[in-house]
Amino acid sequence: MTELPAPPQLPGWTHTYSGKVRDLYVPADGDDRFLLVVASNRVSAFDHVLEPPIPGKGALLTTLSNWWFSRIGIANHLAEAGDGAPVVPAEVADRAMLTRRLEMYPIECVVRGALTGSGYAEYRRSGAVCGIELPAGLEDGDLLEEPIYTPAYKAPLGEHDENITFERSAELVGPEVAAALRDASLAIFTAARDQAAERGVVLADTKFEFGRDPRTGELVLADEVLTSDSSRYWDAEAYGNTSLDRAARLASFDKQIVRDWLAAHWDRTGTPPELPAEIVERTRERYRELLEHLTA
Repeated sequence: MTELPAPPQLPGWTHTYSGKVRDLYVPADGDDRFLLVVASNRVSAFDHVLEPPIPGKGALLTTLSNWWFSRIGIANHLAEAGDGAPVVPAEVADRAMLTRRLEMYPIECVVRGALTGSGYAEYRRSGAVCGIELPAGLEDGDLLEEPIYTPAYKAPLGEHDENITFERSAELVGPEVAAALRDASLAIFTAARDQAAERGVVLADTKFEFGRDPRTGELVLADEVLTSDSSRYWDAEAYGNTSLDRAARLASFDKQIVRDWLAAHWDRTGTPPELPAEIVERTRERYRELLEHLTA
């Protein structure tokens, strides 16, 4: 994976970890109740962080996460300001979430309401996705009669996540927690899918992450939620227009533009090329369009 840039130094906070697109900080005074999650403008594809970043991406994704958190009827990781919490620095306020510290579960809770992407590839090979048998004859982009839960094991940084069966997830976290993760994920997805449909958007699939509040034992929704980086959304009008080709019907509100350009201009060896200004702007616009569709 490409080496990550140095994270910003934030007063009152100590940097502790960086993923491909987010930086994590803990209070400099050692208070273990809080965490600062800062969404960067970095964009990644094929396990590489690319240059240049997408201007405003972190703020767009954080705004969308907060919008969804306010509409999901399950405990989430957002913390209230005050109560001894360090102040969120102004320089990252539009792209940061002040959160509770949780014990995170090593499961990516993937829910699929449509058959596409890696799920479709697996279906073509085996007729199933993560051990779930599906009807014969499904095509790329077909909506499923009922959403399916297809968990993945969260691999260490730099390694690929591994699709697993529900039974394997129960071995990793215990049967009760595995069932709670599945049930919460399906409930959130169903509610979000219906809300998105009211706004002319198809929620095809998404992934959630959960943790345990060490003080209460409560299951808590964490990380980003239902953003363009964690979810696949399609424009409902285009999706329903069967006169369009598949690529146009399934054009997603995310960084697929980046993936497509990179696949056409790079053989995945060495350092990836710099993204053209046009690709950067078109990608930023897709993120913005989704936010407007959902929150207008």
